Amino acid sequence: MNPIIRRELLDLLRTRTATAAMIALAVVCSLLVLVRWPTGGVSDLNGARSLQVLRVFGYGLLAGVLFLVPAFPATSIVWEKVNGTLALLLNSPMSPWSIYIGKLGGVLGFAVVLLAVTTPAAAACHALGGMSAKGGVVLLYAVLAAATIQLTTLGLLVSSRENSSDAALRTTYALVLAVVVLPLAPYWFLQGGSGPEVDLASLVRCLSPVPAVMETLGNTGVGDRGLGTEGDVVPRYLGLSLLTSIGCALMTVSGLGRNPLDRSRPAGVMTQDRSLSGRAARRIFFLVDPQRRSGSINLLFNPVLVKELRTRRFGRSHWVLRLIALCAILSLGLSYIAVSGALAWGSQSVGGVIILLQTFLLILFVPSLASGLISAEREGGTWRLLRMTPLSAGAILRGKLLSVAWPVLLLMCGTLPGYMVMAMVEPDQFVRMQRPLVCLGVTAIFAVLASAVASSLFRSTAAATAAAYLIVVGVCLAPFLIWLGKDSPFGHPTVEAALACSPIAAALGAADFQGFDGYDLLPLNWWITGGVSIFLLFVLALRTRQLCRPE
Repeated sequence: MNPIIRRELLDLLRTRTATAAMIALAVVCSLLVLVRWPTGGVSDLNGARSLQVLRVFGYGLLAGVLFLVPAFPATSIVWEKVNGTLALLLNSPMSPWSIYIGKLGGVLGFAVVLLAVTTPAAAACHALGGMSAKGGVVLLYAVLAAATIQLTTLGLLVSSRENSSDAALRTTYALVLAVVVLPLAPYWFLQGGSGPEVDLASLVRCLSPVPAVMETLGNTGVGDRGLGTEGDVVPRYLGLSLLTSIGCALMTVSGLGRNPLDRSRPAGVMTQDRSLSGRAARRIFFLVDPQRRSGSINLLFNPVLVKELRTRRFGRSHWVLRLIALCAILSLGLSYIAVSGALAWGSQSVGGVIILLQTFLLILFVPSLASGLISAEREGGTWRLLRMTPLSAGAILRGKLLSVAWPVLLLMCGTLPGYMVMAMVEPDQFVRMQRPLVCLGVTAIFAVLASAVASSLFRSTAAATAAAYLIVVGVCLAPFLIWLGKDSPFGHPTVEAALACSPIAAALGAADFQGFDGYDLLPLNWWITGGVSIFLLFVLALRTRQLCRPE
C-alpha cells in the first residue's frame, strides 16, 4: 500500500474539521429526508413521495460535496511546501506519480467516508420504493463520485501551484464556482436556437455536475434556461469529468516532476526592450505606477486603513483599476448579449443577468479579501506589534473594515455601465432596479462582516478562508436548494420562507426575475440580513477587543 495514502487518510480523519464535516453532512442529509418522510404510516404506490424525498436528498448531498470536498485537496500539497516536507518527498525513492496517487488516494478515501455517512439516508430513500428517477440512488452516487474526483484533482492542481494555504483555498473555491456556474452560461443564452454554436454550448454545460444531477433526479424544467436537462447529459458529464480529471492530474504530476523547489526567478524584460504593442499594452495595464513613492500618511486617515491599502494586492490602486475595468467589460458584454435577446426574454432577464454577475463577483472576492484581516496578522506574528501601538481596538477594527469596504464598493460600481445600458433601453427598468441594488449592498455588508468574524475566530488564514466561503455561500445559495424543489416537494410558503433568508434571492425577486417574481421577499429579507449583520458586528467588536487585551 502507498504509505502516503495511509498517512494522508489518517491525518484527515484525526482532525476536528473532518469529524465536524462528517457529522454535519450526515445530520443535514438525514434531516432533509425526514422533512418529506410520509406521515401517519401512509405511503404512496406511484413513487411520487419517494421521488420527492430523493430530490431533496440529492440536492443537499450535491451541495455538501461542492462545499466540503475542495477544501481538503486544496491544502494537501501546499501544506507540504509550507512545512518544508515536500523536498523530502521529492527526494525520496517515490516517483512523482506515486506521490500524486498517494495524495489523491488519501483525499478520495476521506471523500468515500463522507459519502458513506450519508448511506443511511440514501437507504431510507430507497426503502420508500417506486422511484421513477433515472437510475435512482445508484446513478446519483455515480455522478457525485465523478464530481468528487473532478474537484479533488482540481484542488490538487491548485495546491501544487500555490505557496500558501489561504491562497490555495481562495483559488480552488473560485475555480469550483467557475466549473459549476460558468459552463451553464452559454447554453443559458443560446437555448432555443439551432446551429453548431448551440450544440457546442450544450456540450460545454455538461462540464458542470448540476445538469447531470438534475437529470438523474428527474428535474427537466426547474430553473429553465441552461439548468433544465434534456438528452444524455449524464454520460457526457461522466466522460468530460474523466477527461478534465486526467488533464489536471497530468499537469500536477508534470509540475512535481520539474522539482519546483529549484526553480529560479525569471529575469524579466525591461519595458523599453519590449515590442511596440507590448509597450502600449503595458502602459494601459499600469495606468497607475505601482512603484511610485508613496507620500506620508495624513493625520485625518486611519493608519491601519492606509497600511492595508498599501500592502494588500487588491488594495493598491493599479489592481483596483484593473478590477473595475474587468467588471465594466463583463457588465457591458452581458448587457449587450442580454439586450440583444430582450424582446424574447423580457426586460426582467436583463437585470437578472447583471445581478447574477455581481453576485458571482461578491461571493468570489469578498471572503478572500476579509478572511485574512485579523488571522493573517496573528498567523504572521504582526498582531502583537499592532496591539502595541497607541491605536484603540475600535480604530484597528475601523481601519480593517474600511480597507475591505473600499475595493468592494468599487467592485460593485464597476457594473454600473450595465445598468446605464438598461436605462437607455428601458428607462422604467432602471427605477425598478433600485431595490435589487439595495439587496446587493446588504449582501456585501453581510459577506464582509461574516468573513471578518471568521478571521477573528481562527488563527490560521486557511481555516478562516474556508469558513468564510462556507458561511457566505451557504447563506446566499443554500436556500436555492429549496427553490429547486418548488411545488415538488416544497410548497409555496416553504419556498418563500427559505428564499427570504437569502439576499441574492431577494435581489432576483425584486428584479422580477423569471422563477422569483411570485415571491414576496422584501422587506423581510432586509430585516433578517440586517439583524444578522448587526449581530456579526457586535461579535466582531467583542472579539477584537478580546484580542487587543494584554496577554
